[in-house]
Amino acid sequence: MPEAGRRAGRARRIVATLALALVAALGCVALGTPLPWIIGPLLVTAVLGMAGVPLAGSTRLRNAGQWMIGVALGLYFTPEVVVLLGRLAPALAAGIAWALLMGYGFYRLLRRALPGAGDDRATPFFAAAIGGASEMAVMAERVGGRVDRVAAAHSLRILIVVVTIPFAYQALGIHGVDVAAPAVQQVSAPGLLALLALSAAGMALLAWLGAPNPWVLGALGSTALVTALGVELSALPRWASNAGQLFIGVALGVRFTPDFVRAAPRWLAAVALGTLAMIVASAAFAAALARGAGLHWATVLLGTSPGGIAEMCITAKVLQLGVPVVTAFHVTRYVAVVLLTTPLYRWEARRGRRA
Repeated sequence: MPEAGRRAGRARRIVATLALALVAALGCVALGTPLPWIIGPLLVTAVLGMAGVPLAGSTRLRNAGQWMIGVALGLYFTPEVVVLLGRLAPALAAGIAWALLMGYGFYRLLRRALPGAGDDRATPFFAAAIGGASEMAVMAERVGGRVDRVAAAHSLRILIVVVTIPFAYQALGIHGVDVAAPAVQQVSAPGLLALLALSAAGMALLAWLGAPNPWVLGALGSTALVTALGVELSALPRWASNAGQLFIGVALGVRFTPDFVRAAPRWLAAVALGTLAMIVASAAFAAALARGAGLHWATVLLGTSPGGIAEMCITAKVLQLGVPVVTAFHVTRYVAVVLLTTPLYRWEARRGRRA
Protein backbone atom coordinates (compact mmCIF):
# COMPACT_ATOMS: atom_id res chain seq x y z
CA MET A 1 0.00 0.00 0.00
CA PRO A 2 1.40 3.45 -0.87
CA GLU A 3 2.48 5.65 2.03
CA ALA A 4 -0.39 8.10 1.40
CA GLY A 5 -2.89 5.24 1.60
CA ARG A 6 -1.42 4.03 4.88
CA ARG A 7 -1.62 7.51 6.37
CA ALA A 8 -5.23 7.90 5.24
CA GLY A 9 -6.14 4.51 6.70
CA ARG A 10 -4.52 5.38 10.01
CA ALA A 11 -6.28 8.75 10.08
CA ARG A 12 -9.63 7.00 9.59
CA ARG A 13 -8.86 4.59 12.46
CA ILE A 14 -7.91 7.50 14.72
CA VAL A 15 -11.17 9.30 13.95
CA ALA A 16 -13.20 6.11 14.51
CA THR A 17 -11.36 5.47 17.78
CA LEU A 18 -12.06 8.99 19.00
CA ALA A 19 -15.74 8.60 18.08
CA LEU A 20 -15.97 5.38 20.11
CA ALA A 21 -14.16 7.06 22.99
CA LEU A 22 -16.56 10.01 22.93
CA VAL A 23 -19.58 7.71 23.00
CA ALA A 24 -18.05 5.79 25.91
CA ALA A 25 -17.32 9.01 27.80
CA LEU A 26 -20.86 10.32 27.33
CA GLY A 27 -22.21 6.93 28.38
CA CYS A 28 -20.16 7.05 31.57
CA VAL A 29 -21.40 10.59 32.21
CA ALA A 30 -24.97 9.34 31.92
CA LEU A 31 -24.23 6.40 34.24
CA GLY A 32 -22.56 8.63 36.80
CA THR A 33 -19.26 6.77 36.85
CA PRO A 34 -16.20 8.50 38.31
CA LEU A 35 -13.81 10.18 35.86
CA PRO A 36 -16.07 9.49 32.87
CA TRP A 37 -13.89 11.37 30.36
CA ILE A 38 -10.85 9.20 31.02
CA ILE A 39 -12.27 5.88 32.29
CA GLY A 40 -14.84 5.53 29.50
CA PRO A 41 -12.34 5.99 26.65
CA LEU A 42 -9.72 3.91 28.47
CA LEU A 43 -11.97 0.91 29.05
CA VAL A 44 -13.66 0.86 25.64
CA THR A 45 -10.39 1.11 23.71
CA ALA A 46 -8.67 -1.45 25.95
CA VAL A 47 -11.47 -4.00 25.65
CA LEU A 48 -11.97 -3.55 21.90
CA GLY A 49 -8.23 -3.49 21.29
CA MET A 50 -7.68 -6.79 23.11
CA ALA A 51 -10.59 -8.22 21.13
CA GLY A 52 -8.72 -7.43 17.91
CA VAL A 53 -10.61 -4.33 16.73
CA PRO A 54 -8.13 -2.19 14.72
CA LEU A 55 -7.98 0.99 16.78
CA ALA A 56 -5.39 3.74 16.63
CA GLY A 57 -4.25 6.58 18.85
CA SER A 58 -2.48 9.80 18.01
CA THR A 59 0.72 10.86 19.74
CA ARG A 60 -0.03 14.48 18.90
CA LEU A 61 -3.46 14.27 20.52
CA ARG A 62 -1.97 12.55 23.58
CA ASN A 63 0.54 15.38 23.89
CA ALA A 64 -2.24 17.92 23.49
CA GLY A 65 -4.17 16.16 26.25
CA GLN A 66 -1.16 16.30 28.55
CA TRP A 67 -0.75 19.99 27.68
CA MET A 68 -4.34 20.75 28.74
CA ILE A 69 -3.99 18.78 31.97
CA GLY A 70 -0.71 20.52 32.78
CA VAL A 71 -2.33 23.94 32.38
CA ALA A 72 -5.39 22.91 34.42
CA LEU A 73 -3.21 21.69 37.29
CA GLY A 74 -0.89 24.70 37.23
CA LEU A 75 -3.82 27.05 37.88
CA TYR A 76 -4.17 25.63 41.41
CA PHE A 77 -0.74 26.85 42.57
CA THR A 78 -1.78 30.12 44.16
CA PRO A 79 0.63 31.97 46.50
CA GLU A 80 -1.22 30.50 49.50
CA VAL A 81 -0.85 26.97 48.12
CA VAL A 82 2.89 27.46 47.55
CA VAL A 83 3.30 28.41 51.22
CA LEU A 84 1.36 25.28 52.22
CA LEU A 85 3.51 23.06 50.04
CA GLY A 86 6.63 24.49 51.64
CA ARG A 87 5.35 23.26 55.00
CA LEU A 88 4.65 19.84 53.48
CA ALA A 89 8.25 19.27 52.33
CA PRO A 90 8.83 16.45 54.88
CA ALA A 91 5.68 14.69 53.69
CA LEU A 92 6.75 15.04 50.06
CA ALA A 93 10.16 13.55 50.94
CA ALA A 94 8.38 10.67 52.67
CA GLY A 95 6.33 10.14 49.50
CA ILE A 96 9.51 9.84 47.43
CA ALA A 97 11.01 7.34 49.88
CA TRP A 98 7.77 5.35 49.84
CA ALA A 99 7.72 5.20 46.02
CA LEU A 100 11.30 3.91 45.89
CA LEU A 101 10.64 1.34 48.64
CA MET A 102 7.39 0.22 47.03
CA GLY A 103 9.08 -0.14 43.64
CA TYR A 104 11.86 -2.26 45.12
CA GLY A 105 9.36 -4.51 46.88
CA PHE A 106 7.43 -4.87 43.63
CA TYR A 107 10.67 -5.80 41.87
CA ARG A 108 11.37 -8.53 44.42
CA LEU A 109 7.86 -9.88 43.92
CA LEU A 110 8.27 -9.99 40.14
CA ARG A 111 11.62 -11.77 40.51
CA ARG A 112 10.07 -14.41 42.74
CA ALA A 113 7.02 -14.78 40.48
CA LEU A 114 9.28 -15.42 37.48
CA PRO A 115 12.02 -17.78 38.62
CA GLY A 116 12.92 -18.48 34.99
CA ALA A 117 14.12 -14.91 34.52
CA GLY A 118 17.72 -16.00 35.20
CA ASP A 119 20.16 -13.10 35.23
CA ASP A 120 17.67 -10.64 33.75
CA ARG A 121 17.26 -8.18 36.59
CA ALA A 122 16.70 -5.18 34.32
CA THR A 123 13.25 -6.21 33.08
CA PRO A 124 11.57 -6.69 36.49
CA PHE A 125 13.46 -3.75 38.03
CA PHE A 126 12.36 -1.14 35.49
CA ALA A 127 8.91 -2.72 35.17
CA ALA A 128 8.45 -2.31 38.93
CA ALA A 129 9.70 1.28 39.21
CA ILE A 130 6.84 3.69 39.97
CA GLY A 131 7.66 6.04 37.12
CA GLY A 132 6.59 6.93 33.61
CA ALA A 133 6.12 4.01 31.23
CA SER A 134 8.07 5.48 28.32
CA GLU A 135 10.95 6.67 30.51
CA MET A 136 11.29 3.29 32.25
CA ALA A 137 11.13 1.42 28.93
CA VAL A 138 13.94 3.55 27.49
CA MET A 139 16.09 3.02 30.58
CA ALA A 140 15.45 -0.72 30.53
CA GLU A 141 16.45 -0.95 26.87
CA ARG A 142 19.77 0.77 27.59
CA VAL A 143 20.77 -1.97 30.05
CA GLY A 144 19.41 -4.93 28.09
CA GLY A 145 15.92 -5.25 29.57
CA ARG A 146 12.87 -6.41 27.63
CA VAL A 147 11.06 -3.29 26.52
CA ASP A 148 7.82 -5.12 25.67
CA ARG A 149 7.45 -6.55 29.17
CA VAL A 150 8.37 -3.27 30.84
CA ALA A 151 5.83 -1.33 28.78
CA ALA A 152 3.14 -3.97 29.34
CA ALA A 153 3.71 -3.89 33.10
CA HIS A 154 3.37 -0.12 33.32
CA SER A 155 0.29 -0.06 31.09
CA LEU A 156 -1.47 -2.70 33.19
CA ARG A 157 -0.44 -1.06 36.48
CA ILE A 158 -1.82 2.32 35.45
CA LEU A 159 -5.06 0.83 34.12
CA ILE A 160 -5.68 -1.03 37.40
CA VAL A 161 -4.96 2.04 39.53
CA VAL A 162 -7.02 4.42 37.35
CA VAL A 163 -10.05 2.13 37.55
CA THR A 164 -9.74 0.81 41.12
CA ILE A 165 -9.20 3.95 43.19
CA PRO A 166 -11.89 6.22 41.64
CA PHE A 167 -14.56 3.50 41.88
CA ALA A 168 -13.51 2.76 45.47
CA TYR A 169 -13.78 6.46 46.32
CA GLN A 170 -17.21 6.64 44.70
CA ALA A 171 -18.39 3.62 46.69
CA LEU A 172 -17.12 5.25 49.91
CA GLY A 173 -18.71 8.60 49.03
CA ILE A 174 -15.36 10.42 48.98
CA HIS A 175 -15.75 13.60 46.92
CA GLY A 176 -14.97 17.21 47.64
CA VAL A 177 -13.50 16.56 51.10
CA ASP A 178 -10.29 18.50 50.36
CA VAL A 179 -11.38 21.26 47.99
CA ALA A 180 -8.84 23.56 46.35
CA ALA A 181 -10.01 26.15 43.84
CA PRO A 182 -8.01 27.30 40.82
CA ALA A 183 -6.76 30.88 40.89
CA VAL A 184 -9.13 31.98 38.10
CA GLN A 185 -12.74 30.90 37.71
CA GLN A 186 -13.72 32.76 34.52
CA VAL A 187 -12.54 32.16 30.97
CA SER A 188 -11.04 35.20 29.24
CA ALA A 189 -10.19 34.83 25.55
CA PRO A 190 -7.12 37.15 25.59
CA GLY A 191 -5.95 35.67 28.90
CA LEU A 192 -6.44 32.13 27.64
CA LEU A 193 -4.38 32.83 24.52
CA ALA A 194 -1.61 34.28 26.70
CA LEU A 195 -1.80 31.27 29.03
CA LEU A 196 -1.56 28.80 26.16
CA ALA A 197 1.37 30.71 24.62
CA LEU A 198 3.17 30.79 27.96
CA SER A 199 2.62 27.09 28.59
CA ALA A 200 3.73 26.26 25.04
CA ALA A 201 6.95 28.16 25.70
CA GLY A 202 7.47 26.14 28.88
CA MET A 203 6.97 22.88 27.00
CA ALA A 204 9.34 23.97 24.24
CA LEU A 205 12.01 24.89 26.79
CA LEU A 206 11.85 21.52 28.56
CA ALA A 207 11.82 19.68 25.23
CA TRP A 208 14.92 21.63 24.14
CA LEU A 209 16.62 20.73 27.43
CA GLY A 210 15.78 17.06 26.86
CA ALA A 211 13.65 16.82 30.01
CA PRO A 212 11.29 13.85 30.34
CA ASN A 213 7.58 14.42 29.72
CA PRO A 214 7.81 18.11 28.74
CA TRP A 215 4.14 18.19 27.75
CA VAL A 216 2.88 17.84 31.32
CA LEU A 217 5.81 19.27 33.25
CA GLY A 218 6.43 22.23 30.93
CA ALA A 219 2.80 23.32 30.86
CA LEU A 220 2.41 22.68 34.59
CA GLY A 221 5.60 24.47 35.58
CA SER A 222 5.06 27.61 33.51
CA THR A 223 1.39 27.91 34.51
CA ALA A 224 2.17 27.27 38.18
CA LEU A 225 4.91 29.91 38.10
CA VAL A 226 2.69 32.75 36.87
CA THR A 227 -0.15 31.61 39.16
CA ALA A 228 2.18 31.58 42.18
CA LEU A 229 3.24 35.13 41.29
CA GLY A 230 -0.40 36.21 41.52
CA VAL A 231 -0.92 36.73 37.77
CA GLU A 232 -4.51 35.81 36.83
CA LEU A 233 -4.90 35.27 33.08
CA SER A 234 -7.81 32.90 32.48
CA ALA A 235 -9.44 29.67 33.55
CA LEU A 236 -9.26 26.67 31.25
CA PRO A 237 -12.59 25.87 29.53
CA ARG A 238 -14.22 22.69 30.83
CA TRP A 239 -14.39 21.24 27.32
CA ALA A 240 -10.61 21.54 26.99
CA SER A 241 -10.07 19.66 30.25
CA ASN A 242 -12.54 16.96 29.18
CA ALA A 243 -10.87 16.65 25.78
CA GLY A 244 -7.48 16.31 27.45
CA GLN A 245 -8.78 13.49 29.63
CA LEU A 246 -10.31 11.74 26.60
CA PHE A 247 -7.07 11.92 24.62
CA ILE A 248 -5.09 10.52 27.57
CA GLY A 249 -7.63 7.73 28.07
CA VAL A 250 -7.37 6.72 24.43
CA ALA A 251 -3.56 6.83 24.53
CA LEU A 252 -3.61 4.40 27.46
CA GLY A 253 -6.29 2.14 26.05
CA VAL A 254 -4.80 1.55 22.59
CA ARG A 255 -1.74 -0.06 24.21
CA PHE A 256 -3.89 -3.12 24.93
CA THR A 257 -3.85 -5.37 21.86
CA PRO A 258 -4.29 -9.12 21.24
CA ASP A 259 -0.51 -9.43 21.46
CA PHE A 260 -0.69 -7.87 24.92
CA VAL A 261 -3.09 -10.60 26.08
CA ARG A 262 -1.00 -13.42 24.60
CA ALA A 263 2.35 -12.12 25.86
CA ALA A 264 3.54 -13.74 29.10
CA PRO A 265 0.24 -14.22 30.96
CA ARG A 266 2.12 -15.23 34.11
CA TRP A 267 4.06 -11.97 33.98
CA LEU A 268 0.87 -9.93 33.62
CA ALA A 269 -0.80 -11.86 36.46
CA ALA A 270 2.14 -11.07 38.73
CA VAL A 271 1.95 -7.39 37.74
CA ALA A 272 -1.80 -7.29 38.47
CA LEU A 273 -1.46 -8.94 41.88
CA GLY A 274 1.50 -6.75 42.77
CA THR A 275 -0.39 -3.60 41.77
CA LEU A 276 -3.36 -4.50 43.96
CA ALA A 277 -1.00 -5.21 46.85
CA MET A 278 0.67 -1.82 46.35
CA ILE A 279 -2.70 -0.05 46.42
CA VAL A 280 -3.55 -1.70 49.76
CA ALA A 281 -0.10 -0.91 51.18
CA SER A 282 -0.34 2.69 49.93
CA ALA A 283 -3.68 3.11 51.68
CA ALA A 284 -2.09 2.11 55.00
CA PHE A 285 0.90 4.38 54.37
CA ALA A 286 -1.39 7.28 53.37
CA ALA A 287 -3.44 6.93 56.56
CA ALA A 288 -0.29 7.15 58.68
CA LEU A 289 1.28 10.01 56.71
CA ALA A 290 -1.97 11.98 56.61
CA ARG A 291 -2.16 11.97 60.39
CA GLY A 292 1.28 13.47 60.75
CA ALA A 293 0.88 15.99 57.90
CA GLY A 294 -2.62 17.17 58.76
CA LEU A 295 -4.06 16.12 55.41
CA HIS A 296 -7.02 13.97 54.39
CA TRP A 297 -6.00 10.36 53.83
CA ALA A 298 -7.82 10.22 50.48
CA THR A 299 -5.68 13.08 49.19
CA VAL A 300 -2.48 11.45 50.40
CA LEU A 301 -3.46 8.12 48.85
CA LEU A 302 -3.86 9.78 45.45
CA GLY A 303 -0.44 11.36 45.92
CA THR A 304 1.33 8.16 47.00
CA SER A 305 -0.52 5.48 45.01
CA PRO A 306 1.30 3.65 42.18
CA GLY A 307 -0.55 5.55 39.46
CA GLY A 308 0.71 7.89 36.76
CA ILE A 309 1.17 11.63 37.28
CA ALA A 310 -1.49 12.74 34.78
CA GLU A 311 -4.07 10.11 35.75
CA MET A 312 -3.88 10.63 39.51
CA CYS A 313 -3.84 14.41 39.23
CA ILE A 314 -6.89 14.25 36.97
CA THR A 315 -8.57 12.09 39.62
CA ALA A 316 -7.79 14.69 42.27
CA LYS A 317 -9.15 17.48 40.06
CA VAL A 318 -12.41 15.72 39.20
CA LEU A 319 -13.06 14.48 42.75
CA GLN A 320 -11.88 17.78 44.35
CA LEU A 321 -9.25 16.13 46.53
CA GLY A 322 -6.35 18.47 47.18
CA VAL A 323 -5.24 18.99 43.58
CA PRO A 324 -2.03 20.98 44.29
CA VAL A 325 -0.99 18.59 47.08
CA VAL A 326 -1.51 15.51 44.89
CA THR A 327 0.30 17.23 42.01
CA ALA A 328 3.25 18.14 44.26
CA PHE A 329 3.51 14.53 45.47
CA HIS A 330 3.56 13.19 41.94
CA VAL A 331 5.88 15.76 40.39
CA THR A 332 8.52 15.36 43.12
CA ARG A 333 8.20 11.59 42.97
CA TYR A 334 8.38 11.54 39.18
CA VAL A 335 11.59 13.58 39.09
CA ALA A 336 13.20 11.50 41.85
CA VAL A 337 12.30 8.17 40.27
CA VAL A 338 13.54 9.22 36.82
CA LEU A 339 16.84 10.40 38.29
CA LEU A 340 17.43 7.56 40.75
CA THR A 341 16.13 4.40 39.08
CA THR A 342 19.16 3.73 36.87
CA PRO A 343 21.73 4.26 39.68
CA LEU A 344 19.64 2.05 41.96
CA TYR A 345 19.49 -0.62 39.26
CA ARG A 346 23.26 -0.57 38.90
CA TRP A 347 23.59 -1.03 42.67
CA GLU A 348 21.15 -3.95 42.55
CA ALA A 349 22.97 -5.52 39.60
CA ARG A 350 26.31 -5.31 41.42
CA ARG A 351 24.74 -6.79 44.54
CA GLY A 352 23.29 -9.62 42.48
CA ARG A 353 26.62 -10.39 40.86
CA ARG A 354 28.33 -10.54 44.26
CA ALA A 355 25.61 -12.85 45.56
